[in-house]
Amino acid sequence: MTLLRTFHDGSALEFGAGRFDAWCVYLTRPGRSRYPPRDADYFAQLRSLAARHGAQRLYADFLAIYHRTTKESSPHVFEMIYHMAKAYGDDDLEVDVLLSLLYAGMIAEENKRRARLRKRVKRLGVHQVLIENIPPEEAATFSRGKTWDVIDFECTVRQF
Repeated sequence: MTLLRTFHDGSALEFGAGRFDAWCVYLTRPGRSRYPPRDADYFAQLRSLAARHGAQRLYADFLAIYHRTTKESSPHVFEMIYHMAKAYGDDDLEVDVLLSLLYAGMIAEENKRRARLRKRVKRLGVHQVLIENIPPEEAATFSRGKTWDVIDFECTVRQF
């Protein structure tokens, strides 16, 4: 396991071996075992936060992270996320963990061997949930069974 970040409540975000590669993102919450969060779960969190704070605001913050995502994790980006999250008031920890999780997921996508879409696939899901108002479960499974060029077209149509 590679520790990426520890949060003020004791939660931890890590990379580790998964079923397919060494880029599985794991979250450990206080009192819970380490687990790999599901897209549908954190997309549902995004939708809930958007109802309280605005979808455009969350998407803009996500894009700031997206544009800084490379194959390497950056303490500066995690620091930026921490400061962004402070602006969400009582939801600051939830936003901090969620945006950090999305960042780690995009890093993982950037590092997957033979992946053609890279971090764009995560952006597609976030866009579908926050901007297109697609249900989280549907956005999470949208890419399943589709070839990379079909998903690439979906990203291109949305201009990303």
